[in-house]
Amino acid sequence: MGSESNRDLARRLEEAASLLEQQEADGFRARAYRRAAETIAAYPEDLGALVTGGGEAALLAIPGVGKGIAAALTEMLATGRWSQLDRLRGMLDPEALFATVPGVGEELARKIHAALAIDTLEALEAAAYDGRLAAVAGIGPRRLAAIRAGLATRLGRLRRRAPEPEALRPDVALLLEIDRGYREAAAAGTLPTIAPRRFNPDSSAWLPVQHVTRSGWHFTALYSNTARAHELGRTRDWVVLYYYDDDHLERQCTVVTEHGGELAGLRVVRGREAECRRHYASLAPAPGQRGAGEAAGRPRCRGS
Repeated sequence: MGSESNRDLARRLEEAASLLEQQEADGFRARAYRRAAETIAAYPEDLGALVTGGGEAALLAIPGVGKGIAAALTEMLATGRWSQLDRLRGMLDPEALFATVPGVGEELARKIHAALAIDTLEALEAAAYDGRLAAVAGIGPRRLAAIRAGLATRLGRLRRRAPEPEALRPDVALLLEIDRGYREAAAAGTLPTIAPRRFNPDSSAWLPVQHVTRSGWHFTALYSNTARAHELGRTRDWVVLYYYDDDHLERQCTVVTEHGGELAGLRVVRGREAECRRHYASLAPAPGQRGAGEAAGRPRCRGS
């Protein structure tokens, strides 16, 4: 039998698999988590010691552990938590998580979460290198360096992550399709709901969750339960999409209704506005013709 810590990691993977099934997700991810859980529970070497000696690469050598599951195990070993599992439980508190990173603290954690709408250490690490974190008020060069160093220690990496290639993310047309389908199903009341811990004093299960698979991507869609979304009354407008490839590596984006400029009234993927402009331009009608979107019977993804 494996070590107690291995069995604890396996129990979390098993719980995530069960929650995915309860929330009507495609069985692919649940089965992958269960297979990995079985292997890890019986693995003869303690995974904490394994990662200390060989890093994340050592985890990838374990049968059934791909990049996403290895990243999840690294997060659990480094922080004692797993953001994806907390999200499935409705217990995610990204501000508290970010505040544990050296150089951040509670006030800055709130600013980061409000400004960037991210909720994992992986996403915070990406923002620390692609320029988004440096744009948050209160983060100068020294603090940014401290945050990068703290994340490298926590996540067990010595080199920065390269920017995400466009080939490794869904195109905006697919993201907008998933966003629209989620909002329509949520409005119809046909989705499972979870009870988020934050901003939910009655512990009511109000937050619809949808898991879908399209074009080789696995998506989880949720309305944003951030402080900023509540402050602006946009909890039924901002949609956070988490997407996974077949390696279960998690990434995320936020889709909102634009309120100004040429995209006003249209659904837009934050950070990919230029691609959204090209997408909507492709749907624009030629003189005397219907637009491509109307001809295909597709609405222009306007906000609700």
